[in-house]
Amino acid sequence: MNYELKIVLAIDSFKNCMTSAEANEAAAEGVRDVCPDATILQMPVSDGGEGWMEAFVAAKGGKIIETEVFDPLMRPIKSQYAICGDTAIIEIAKASGIALLKQSELNPLKANTFGTGQLIVNAIQNGCKNIIVGLGGSATSDCGIGMLKAIAENFTNREITKIPESQLLKNINFTIATDVNNPLYGENGAAHIFAPQKGATPKMVENLDTNAKQFADEMASILGYDRSQKPGAGAAGGLGYAFMQFLDAECKSGAQLLFDEADFNSKICDANLVITGEGSADSQTLMGKLPSAVLHRAQQFGVPVALMAGRISDREKLLAAGFRDVICINPDGIDKAVAMMKTVAIKNIRETARKVI
Repeated sequence: MNYELKIVLAIDSFKNCMTSAEANEAAAEGVRDVCPDATILQMPVSDGGEGWMEAFVAAKGGKIIETEVFDPLMRPIKSQYAICGDTAIIEIAKASGIALLKQSELNPLKANTFGTGQLIVNAIQNGCKNIIVGLGGSATSDCGIGMLKAIAENFTNREITKIPESQLLKNINFTIATDVNNPLYGENGAAHIFAPQKGATPKMVENLDTNAKQFADEMASILGYDRSQKPGAGAAGGLGYAFMQFLDAECKSGAQLLFDEADFNSKICDANLVITGEGSADSQTLMGKLPSAVLHRAQQFGVPVALMAGRISDREKLLAAGFRDVICINPDGIDKAVAMMKTVAIKNIRETARKVI
């Protein structure tokens, strides 16, 4: 029997395993296995981290610009950003990302965001008036000082404190995309919450937090205002603070920003089902992560949402939040290394999509 179905696929990347586009395609194959005549709409998605640039280009079109920048340890690499009209889409992970470093190289006392600043400079030199920056996946905790130095070298005679006064930069609109609400420093700040996963020891965490507070206090005394405690200031090791303090950036939810730009509502309003997912789903999924953002959008139109993930905890909480189904793609007892293999994960997503349909 054939069913006239419209299925929207909006699955996030599975970190260190597969991209959003790959996960969506695997699910699409599963849908076709059961309902070959179904209308399937695939939407690569990201909350500002891995795949942000590609998701934006998939939604809005545009061209990819390749340029040479410095990685977090100041080694030259090829990086990319996208231009859509007069808007640049920058994913900091492509210049300052943790995935660019080996495990043995992780050290947030050394890593910096200079390369991200180079991407911004290149975009402005290419005529972009709007800069949208996804703040996920950084290897850094430098309060954005590296980025600011790269910008200052080109626009303010190397003086960071002159950046807010730059007439050129005042004509550029900056938007940062993140679902992190942490302040710059303190027990919930960038160092304490995020630096350990970037290689910081407890002593490094204390040093980073002290440095962040000193920098913010100094800049507040010079500039006359302090945005270090604003939600999002602690994103990407304090890069959020640098954007808000020096570039007057507006901070938005990465997922919601992408959905607005992609006109997500019009794509799901008449769907029979939305399938979303991520690598690991638990109660934190409900705290603004991408599948939760998908759910909230779909609920506005009464469209059911199925959630699939490589690991699931707190299933009852996820169901209570409104997901129609919550399914682990992996069979019980599978070895984690095997589950993380792309070929295995793609096969399991395809089979899970069949079950969902």
